[in-house]
Amino acid sequence: MQEHLIHLRSLLHDYWPHLALALSVILGASAAIHAAMTKNDVRAAISWVGVIIMSPLLGPFLYLIAGINRVRRQSRLEQSADVFYEQVTYLHPPVSDIGALVGAPFRSLQILGDRVSRSQLRNGNNVRVLVGGDQTYPAMLQAIEQAHSTIALQSYIFDSDRLGREFVSALSRAHQRGVQIRVLVDAIGAKYSRTPIVRLLRREGIRCALFMTNPLGFLRMPYANLRSHRKLLIVDGTVGFTGGMNLRESFMAQYSEGKPSQDTHFRLEGPAVMQLLASFRHDWQFTTREDLSPAYWHASSTPAPRPHVPARCIASGPDRFMASTHHMLQGAFAIAQRHIRIQSPYFLPDQILLGALNTAARRGVQVDIVIPGQNNLRLVNYAMTAQLDQVLRAGCRVWRARGPFNHSKLMTIDGAWSYIGSSNLDPRSLRLNFELDVEIYSRDTARQIQNLIDLEIEEAEAVSLESLSSIGFGKRLRNRLIWLASPYL
Repeated sequence: MQEHLIHLRSLLHDYWPHLALALSVILGASAAIHAAMTKNDVRAAISWVGVIIMSPLLGPFLYLIAGINRVRRQSRLEQSADVFYEQVTYLHPPVSDIGALVGAPFRSLQILGDRVSRSQLRNGNNVRVLVGGDQTYPAMLQAIEQAHSTIALQSYIFDSDRLGREFVSALSRAHQRGVQIRVLVDAIGAKYSRTPIVRLLRREGIRCALFMTNPLGFLRMPYANLRSHRKLLIVDGTVGFTGGMNLRESFMAQYSEGKPSQDTHFRLEGPAVMQLLASFRHDWQFTTREDLSPAYWHASSTPAPRPHVPARCIASGPDRFMASTHHMLQGAFAIAQRHIRIQSPYFLPDQILLGALNTAARRGVQVDIVIPGQNNLRLVNYAMTAQLDQVLRAGCRVWRARGPFNHSKLMTIDGAWSYIGSSNLDPRSLRLNFELDVEIYSRDTARQIQNLIDLEIEEAEAVSLESLSSIGFGKRLRNRLIWLASPYL
């Protein structure tokens, strides 16, 4: 036996380069074939095959960790999502003809939404716009304090800072009143705080979980590429909050020396709240395998305060609804007749959406795009700058907002249709993250959002081709090289 071990060691010593080469070829070929056969986006396929070939051993390992979409293979859970949406009893029937309410061009957009969303477009919703943390967080805390039966809270980032502790205290008081509470935080977002918020929640006896902590089954690490970016709060099944705002003290004036970061959130009542809850229930079951009983968590449908507006949730993510938001934006840009207003902190649309925006501008539609003057992600800002010339040449107008960083994700079409929620216009939101957005057919809501965007434009700096060309060659080269990596930012 000892002689065999000595002989084996001798063979490994003499032939390890050959064995390493054979292993790298087998792993690399297997990974490259898998990428070529399963990736629907040719850019993603080429990128991954290139990484695998250029890094014979490291490349396949990176592809195993970040390149394989295991979520889409969870067919049983994805089918159960449809059940969640069907278990809701609504007071208001689906909208039969949106054209009669906001104009004929929007009929095709309603049909598109019917085909890419699990949810039906329903009237009877009340939408309240909340500007900044100073309006949003007190409204959310008030709803938690008034909760009687259930609270569902989901956030990408839930910091354990002073604001986070306020929310934990409010949730703890609700828990002591007998309210059933579930809190879902993304595993990557939880790492923004050195002391994860889940420790504080568990200490108070509040049921909580981290989304996508262990997708590989044997590696105890977050799956960094697939994140839950949804921001939801549903109280008693009757009041919902959603939009772009995480739970962070930097968005409140009292914690930011009077200079908070900006964002926009929305308070909803009506059928859309049940759709928010259906999304949460699916994500909670996906994470914990606990099915929240619709008989208890779904409130009986009650009329929302007027004015009533048609709305529906659009859930998207790296599952069979991967391209839902992408399709909705394409459709919205195609039916625009007068004006497209966009505000996004991270504006990195792919060539399809760029083409749709540029075509709208060439048709005579006024396209205004507002991005931050000061961005919290430097690399994303460099990549954005490298791509702005593509929309400027087509006649779109681009504005860099002054003042504090604005994290708002807002869009309106022709003053009648609004798209709000968690999605950014970047590759991560459009292909990798789990997102939740809401389309709203209301001229009043659109006017409020337009006013917010127009206020930014009034104080913003216009970006021009001349200003872009005046940037030094070294910085333009840097921006372009980082832009090449934008799918991974």
